[in-house]
Amino acid sequence: MKSCRMIILMAWMLMIAAGCTMHEEPSEVLDDYLSNWENKDFSAMYKQLSEEVKNKITKEAFMERYENIYDGIEARNLQVTSQADSEEQLEPEGELLTVPYHVEMDTAAGSIEYGHQLTLEQNDEGDWLVKWNTSQIFPQLGSEDKVKVNKLEAERGELKDKNGTGMAINEEANVIGVIPDMLEEEGSQTKEKLADLLDISVEEIDQALDASWVTPEVFVPIKTLPMGENDIETYVELPGVSSRVETVRTYPLGASAAHLTGYVREISAEQLEELDGYAAGDVIGNAGLEKIYEDQLRGEDGTHIYISNADGDLKETLAKKEPVDGEDVQLTIDAALQQKVYNQFEGDVGTSVALDPHTGDVLSLVSSPAYDPNAFVRGLSDEQWKTWNEDPEEPFLNRSISRYAPGSVFKTITASVGLETGITNSEKVRQIDGLHWTKDDSWGDYYVTRVHDKANVNLRDAFVHSDNIYFAQEALEMGKETFLEETAAFGFGEDISFPFSIPASNLTNNGEINHEVQLADTAYGQGQVLMSPLHLALTYTPYLNGGDMLYPSLVEADEPEIWKENLISEETAELVKENLIQVVESPEGTAHSTYIPEAVIGGKSGTAEIKGSKEDDNGNENGWFVGFEEDDADILLVMMVEDVKDRGGSGYVISKAKNIFECIQ
Repeated sequence: MKSCRMIILMAWMLMIAAGCTMHEEPSEVLDDYLSNWENKDFSAMYKQLSEEVKNKITKEAFMERYENIYDGIEARNLQVTSQADSEEQLEPEGELLTVPYHVEMDTAAGSIEYGHQLTLEQNDEGDWLVKWNTSQIFPQLGSEDKVKVNKLEAERGELKDKNGTGMAINEEANVIGVIPDMLEEEGSQTKEKLADLLDISVEEIDQALDASWVTPEVFVPIKTLPMGENDIETYVELPGVSSRVETVRTYPLGASAAHLTGYVREISAEQLEELDGYAAGDVIGNAGLEKIYEDQLRGEDGTHIYISNADGDLKETLAKKEPVDGEDVQLTIDAALQQKVYNQFEGDVGTSVALDPHTGDVLSLVSSPAYDPNAFVRGLSDEQWKTWNEDPEEPFLNRSISRYAPGSVFKTITASVGLETGITNSEKVRQIDGLHWTKDDSWGDYYVTRVHDKANVNLRDAFVHSDNIYFAQEALEMGKETFLEETAAFGFGEDISFPFSIPASNLTNNGEINHEVQLADTAYGQGQVLMSPLHLALTYTPYLNGGDMLYPSLVEADEPEIWKENLISEETAELVKENLIQVVESPEGTAHSTYIPEAVIGGKSGTAEIKGSKEDDNGNENGWFVGFEEDDADILLVMMVEDVKDRGGSGYVISKAKNIFECIQ
């Protein structure tokens, strides 16, 4: 019995020993290797290499080469398949077996696919191992070659005015930089001199040199020179300082269109986390139209994946995706007019809108004061940023999309509503005595004032003299419900379709007129009325457009878009227009100083009081003017200057507007 057990045990041990000496078939080794490759298990692949190969390349070097190449080209969806099409091709010839295979993958530059051959050899122990070389990564890749990836930058689309003039363009500029290992031992002196020349701090230079990507031999850009500065000799004379020419975003109109164009900047870490499709170092629209039309302007970068030889020369292209340049955006803006209007402010705080009343095309959109958008691209010093950021006049505030009390330029709406409801007519005369008026004792000590004492006032007189009392009495006769309903039809409380977000104008804070005093004040643009300059301009389009109020357009469109069709009758539109012309042409008109003998100018001036009560004499005043030229009515101009009290009121603004109309004659 005992002998039997020994025989069984020996037989079992022989069977185990026989199993241990069994070797994988070459086809199985091949399948495992290709599977490991497809799964990017480079450690497992290395284990299958022949000893001869392992003596030439370490496991770390093998894995690192694959990982660096695949990560660099962004390899994904890797497929590696045997191309042996018969059992005979998997039969070894002696100790060697050569099998064709096919590789396919997606990369940053598109798909790459190729066919090659893999050789297995059998070692002395009978194991089949892979005879590897670099050509298996890519057939053209030699042991001294490198796989490189270059980004092919797409050109950003440009912002152009209606005539094709560039407002945000790509232009060559001189970039001043430092090559670290060329700085002499006294590099601190060079940095101090360079900082002084570039009007920046030494700390800003050190910050650039301390970037993680900087190596001793590379050019480290410090600052792009301002537009028009081409003399680089003063800079490159300094040890270690060099220059190169780069294409940079440029804003030819500078501050005059800053709030319109906005600017680009290098993408921030926060933006990289939030946005898809960007990489570190990309530029992105940070404000204005650069931000609004970012998707159209930016384009799509291309990628070139290629093999370079030991000398760094191109050996063979593996994949190439050509860049797709961004789209140009053609605006309705007239760049020359934009510049002229901005220059009229001469640093005053205010805003202006000019548009074509027949199409709604916005011809200029100005906010003053402003900033130079080129500084954000070419180098913004800490001192300049601090100056702008702490300026009480807020140069970063876009006043063209803010809301203000319109004052007397609102009276056209009150007149239109009165004419349309039948309360107002051009022949009706109101008897008004003195410069102050109050309805009755219920108003307490509150009263409406006017600046011209005229006893008999008709509609023309009310416009010419900008008579607050006349318009207040007209509104009271209409009643608050009728007045509020009819006036709201001019777009109050509604969003305006426009690239910039324009806050809705409002007649009241809560949608109601609570008492007669508020109704009287609202009639001449005070009370709780707030309007954006753009909306104000649009409310004047019916008088030059047969009664239709248009939507605004900032990008070239085929047809004008009507916002409020037949808002008022043609008769009302014509009558209000003729009265606006009288405001300018009559020697008594409040805007007569806009009169130009060779032109027919119509318009309305206004001064909006910014104060808490009638008794508050220390509040500010904003001056307004809205004007147009009848014979060539392709420009409707709105201008507003803040704080014109003791500077001539609305007359201060009228003189600026007149300069614009004289320029376009």
